[in-house]
Amino acid sequence: MTGLRVLRGGPADAPGPRVLMLHGLGASADVWAATAAALPGRAWAAPDLPGHGGSARLERYTFAAVAAEVADLVDPAGTVLLGHSFGGVVALHLADRPGVRAVVAVGVKVAWTTEELERAAALAARPARTHPTRDEALARHLKVAGLAGLVEPEAHAAGVVAEGDGWRPALDVRAFAVGEPGVAALLAASPVPVTLARGENDPMVATAQLRALVADPVELAGVGHNAHVEDPAAVAALVSATGRTP
Repeated sequence: MTGLRVLRGGPADAPGPRVLMLHGLGASADVWAATAAALPGRAWAAPDLPGHGGSARLERYTFAAVAAEVADLVDPAGTVLLGHSFGGVVALHLADRPGVRAVVAVGVKVAWTTEELERAAALAARPARTHPTRDEALARHLKVAGLAGLVEPEAHAAGVVAEGDGWRPALDVRAFAVGEPGVAALLAASPVPVTLARGENDPMVATAQLRALVADPVELAGVGHNAHVEDPAAVAALVSATGRTP
């Protein structure tokens, strides 16, 4: 867990399992602010995943490697994992950690074409672009994370860093090369209940694709890929409904 920026909140002695929130590719822990506020009385933690925000980079990015870096944030006394997109896959890799009660994964893309994987690998190979101003870098950060127009930019300033005479998104673009996530195998191996959810307007994943993997996927009305930003109360309700029992 060396080199991680971690946000925490809620009373340390709160009843019920703590919530560990894992953001999507390109975002930062700040994306969970409204969801955390919708979980009053729950202890929670949200890291910037490796290669994002204020956290250190990795030599090589795989879902398993990212999960290993945040594994110590799982409270063995009881934890519900809440992950968005990329972070949802990381959460599935942590499902067998002692103390995990349940996984809630929102907006996980479960079907990938060869073309999509090749495009992601090409993005990972490009040099990071430096912008002349902080505002331009912040705008790029929000665009990559799918947050443009959904959030107040200054609340996500951890997503950019100064470099030389300019600024760039903090995201290590090499993280795009994580590859196909293998969600079906992760679900089969999970020893705890898993909730798969998507926004009904999410272009990245269809309910039918989720239903091919689990019997009862959740469709969140009126929202897109970043459901936890567009309707944090609905996502918080998924967490509140699961993981309470020992």
